[in-house]
Amino acid sequence: MTLNEQIRHFYDTSTNLWLNTWGEHMHHGYYGPDGKTKKNNQQAQADLISELLKWGEVGQPQTILDAGCGVGGSARVLSRLYDAQILGLTLSPVQAAAAKHYNKMDGLDSKIQVQVKDMLAIDANYGPFDLVWSMESAEHIPDKMRLLEMFHSVLRPGGKFLMATWCIRNEPPFLSQSEKAILDKIEKWYHIPPMISIEKYRELATNLGFSSIKTEDWTVAVSPFWKAVMRSAISVKSFAGLLKAGKPAIRGAWAMQYMTKGYRMGTLKFGVIQGTKA
Repeated sequence: MTLNEQIRHFYDTSTNLWLNTWGEHMHHGYYGPDGKTKKNNQQAQADLISELLKWGEVGQPQTILDAGCGVGGSARVLSRLYDAQILGLTLSPVQAAAAKHYNKMDGLDSKIQVQVKDMLAIDANYGPFDLVWSMESAEHIPDKMRLLEMFHSVLRPGGKFLMATWCIRNEPPFLSQSEKAILDKIEKWYHIPPMISIEKYRELATNLGFSSIKTEDWTVAVSPFWKAVMRSAISVKSFAGLLKAGKPAIRGAWAMQYMTKGYRMGTLKFGVIQGTKA
């Protein structure tokens, strides 16, 4: 299978399990700047959206591209906040169907359009957008420069991209063999091409002509999330769901240990990046 086919299959088989266990937000939670704030895990996921918007200072966007929308959790938050028109893209037909169902239930089906489409297959004709939102999807894209080029092409002048994504630590010093071994497992089981550092994203965005580029490392704030997911995975309900979901979901659950180890080693990073089109 191609990488896109692997990603599609992974989310087609695991999405319903996630929805039944965690709900509509298919991303990390935010547990305060020091990662020590005690809160409901679903609240932590909602807080990641609000904290990213606060950090991004996005104004009042009226047109938004949700690049990698999952089941539309972020899109519905953004639509309600800004009364915006949103296009969400996902590779997974299962996710798209769930997103459309939730959008209709929330009365947002006229505000949010969802397409099953590779985000790299769109161009300037899909825009212009005031905001490109990318919540934990960029890690699945092999060509990060091409991804940022797409962001640039669909944004209006003065529009902004706002991204949260999995990264590796800055180099040098160069990754050790033990670090590479952990990353190999994460990339294999979550169908992720080689990741880049937060600073590499800054460099690429700069080379493309984005202005007002900001980056931060939020690893500490989100790292408690995977321990919570691991605890939920061993519940009777979730374990039965894992067996039903099949091998991709089971392998994903197994790989959680490598996520926690990657964060603990300082090899894996959770980066937030923003830039404005001049």
